[in-house]
Amino acid sequence: MSESARQIPADRYAARLSACREAIMERRFAGVLIGVGPDLRYVTGFVGEPMERITLLVVPREGPVSFVVPHLEAQKAGATPLVRGGLAEVIPFDETDDAAALVADLFAPRQLASGAAAWEPIGLSDRLWAMHVLALQAVLPGRKFEPASAVMRDLRQVKDADEARLLSLAAAAADRTVDAIASGRLVGRTEAEISREIRGRLIDEGHDLADFAIVGSGPNSASPHHDASDRVIVAGEPIVLDIGGTLAGYCSDTTRTVWVGGEAGVAPEPEFVRVFELVREAQAKATAVVRPGVPAEQVDAAARAVISTGGYGEFFTHRVGHGIGLEVHEDPYMVAGNATPLAPGMAFSVEPGIYFPGRWGVRLENIVMCAPDGASVLNRSSLDLRVVRG
Repeated sequence: MSESARQIPADRYAARLSACREAIMERRFAGVLIGVGPDLRYVTGFVGEPMERITLLVVPREGPVSFVVPHLEAQKAGATPLVRGGLAEVIPFDETDDAAALVADLFAPRQLASGAAAWEPIGLSDRLWAMHVLALQAVLPGRKFEPASAVMRDLRQVKDADEARLLSLAAAAADRTVDAIASGRLVGRTEAEISREIRGRLIDEGHDLADFAIVGSGPNSASPHHDASDRVIVAGEPIVLDIGGTLAGYCSDTTRTVWVGGEAGVAPEPEFVRVFELVREAQAKATAVVRPGVPAEQVDAAARAVISTGGYGEFFTHRVGHGIGLEVHEDPYMVAGNATPLAPGMAFSVEPGIYFPGRWGVRLENIVMCAPDGASVLNRSSLDLRVVRG
């Protein structure tokens, strides 16, 4: 894969900053302070780790945008598309500087120049550490702070064509990985061994990071967020494989449940087959309702209706899906009570499951994108019941 295929075009960041400022105006914010995390990567292209030294993109409602960073990050910040394009200025600080006071000095004059009123809130990144929030509160006394997600949510939950391309590449890589694992040796190996293999394969398939590799065998398949253990896989049981990571910053997340027949070809028990087919039907029905204008909660309701009608409603214990992009869990969430209307470009998981504690569980997950005419499914690996030798 070429490096250019893994990147968001530089001019896209200018459009994102412009959209951010429009949202600031609409929300009547004085501005936003965006710290290290997915919001900062979305607007600037900067990738970093949160730490005791604050890093903030200062976006007032009007006027110059400043990128306040510790000196050791200045060169990296200067290489981001937003700075290279002349849309933000890097403001480095020394180890002994009061970085919060520097932010306050930058923000207040620009706020006055923009005509923003003192009562208008300042948006703070949801991921900003408490120590930094407290420092900002101390240097901006009396100011009201609100989550910057009020500005960023609508921008990030609708993906553009480049984001859709990267999500598709990530999904395809995860598909190849889970198919390779399902067709390989399983019996006699531990969950942890297979989890390590999954992580390696995701990296080999082009991921930058392999964030999780859930391998739940036998009774452990009934634990949706099971930590891969030293349990040895045997014939005559299911395995839930839930894997994901990031490719160029965009996340994969897919789940398949396979039945391990072993050398003797132990067939799945009838109830397992019945439950598997019910989960597959729920996954299909939920995907089928996806189209612009449909409330997010209806996707959950469609899957839940199938499973409840089948008599297993109490064993479906989580929402049917979550948004995905620069974060594996982000808006919009497919859950009862979320009336957000789906829009073209929204990407999310559809992952119903049924779990019997102490026995086994089944989950099937695809990443789906809302398209103008319905659902565009990014994962292509089979949802059929696979009885593998293992």
